Amino acid sequence: MTTEFSLNGERVTVEGDAQKPLLWVLREDLALTGAKFGCGKGLCGACTVQVDGVAVRSCSFPVALAAGRSVTTIEGLGRDGLHAVQQAWVEMNTPQCGYCQPGQIMSAAALLAANATPSDADIDAAMAGNLCRCGTYPRIRKAIHRAAALLAAEQEESAQEIVPPAEELEP
Repeated sequence: MTTEFSLNGERVTVEGDAQKPLLWVLREDLALTGAKFGCGKGLCGACTVQVDGVAVRSCSFPVALAAGRSVTTIEGLGRDGLHAVQQAWVEMNTPQCGYCQPGQIMSAAALLAANATPSDADIDAAMAGNLCRCGTYPRIRKAIHRAAALLAAEQEESAQEIVPPAEELEP
């Protein structure tokens, strides 16, 4: 079966079993190894990618379900430099071993796209499906709050660029 979808902003076409998990299509067929294999059952979150902006577990997501949709992996999250979540992860020295971090980052980015100012409870709920064997949960929560602040600053800066100074508005 042929499946076409957008991957990190580019159209891709893959041939093969429609039930093959998206994770293996990404890793084996498209050479994108950022999403990790953890449990194979969608329980740990190491394989998290975004489909149409929603965090999904690619190990249990058949590639056929990606048809006609937009898939974003960790490799495509910060197309023009680091995404605010990636920047916050670096600033806050969030990872320890790093294995789960691509999935953590993809879930955090999806959360912040839906909720620009999440509470600790919002973060805990959104990140509950992402396991970290090293126990960096407090650092992850702090990094998400930092990323929210970075995104807010980016939006404020963009808004100021759009609005001309008051003296330019007067006739």
